[in-house]
Amino acid sequence: MISIGIIGAGIVGERIIKQIQQESQVEIKTVYDQQTERLTEISEAYGIPMAKSVEEVLHSDINWVYIATPPAFHAEIAELAASAGINILCEKPLAHNVEDGESMAASVQDNRVQTAMHFPLMYKPAVREMAQRIKSGHIGKVVRIELQTFFPDWPRLWQQNPWIGSRSQGGFIREVFPHYFQLMNRLFGELVFTSHHTSYPEDAEKCETGLIAHGLTDKHIPFLVTGISGIGQKELLQFKVYGEQGVLTLENWSDLYESVKGEDRKLINDFEDVPSLFEEMNNSSTLLVNFEEGLVIQRYIDHLLTE
Repeated sequence: MISIGIIGAGIVGERIIKQIQQESQVEIKTVYDQQTERLTEISEAYGIPMAKSVEEVLHSDINWVYIATPPAFHAEIAELAASAGINILCEKPLAHNVEDGESMAASVQDNRVQTAMHFPLMYKPAVREMAQRIKSGHIGKVVRIELQTFFPDWPRLWQQNPWIGSRSQGGFIREVFPHYFQLMNRLFGELVFTSHHTSYPEDAEKCETGLIAHGLTDKHIPFLVTGISGIGQKELLQFKVYGEQGVLTLENWSDLYESVKGEDRKLINDFEDVPSLFEEMNNSSTLLVNFEEGLVIQRYIDHLLTE
């Protein structure tokens, strides 16, 4: 049984609360947020006791803590939790930067606590099906990988907060790309970026508006990563794996399509059930993305944000 405390009651924190309340083997013991008004709103809406501080959360009767704060606060909270012997579920990206991520990874190793990153793609049936088809050779030899993302607005209209559009902590490279980099890393091994260009607005406080990057996997499969915001179209996220016998496209997180020569692409919708993130946590599954793996992804992010 997982007893969890939540630190950070923003949009993502609220989503996790809703998810947890559908789980039979997880109990939320307490929630904390620096913004008292928001904390009170969440506590009353979901019937969760409020804590007055991070320390109060960590001294409550919990065996896991979920860190859902902006990235700049992840390291400090994670190190406090590790010192208290509490297992840690952390929102992506792992940290504000690689230096903080290395500190977090060292702290949890020293204190021998379990860790997991919140990468929901890992627990989507469509993604598991995509991975199985790639690894089984269903689409033949993989010859190219592409991630292309298009955002009419950043921050998105539902995602407005003080930091999500900032250069210091926000942007789609930090907020969206880690999900796909983690998946690429699991499917194809280490990614090596051979070139990239990141575009920024004149306002030094605002996050990136564009990215084009090329690279190779450790098996020398070429990949292309692009992102652009402030454009005249609907949001679209496409992760494509090109094989000699077929092409798989994961579109907008959970729609999986397969293409073969001479035919229109077909939507795949017959999936096996997969365990949830919290079921995997309860079972200490090896499929969990730990802080060491999160640090690998953090290095990719930091590299792409280099001007």
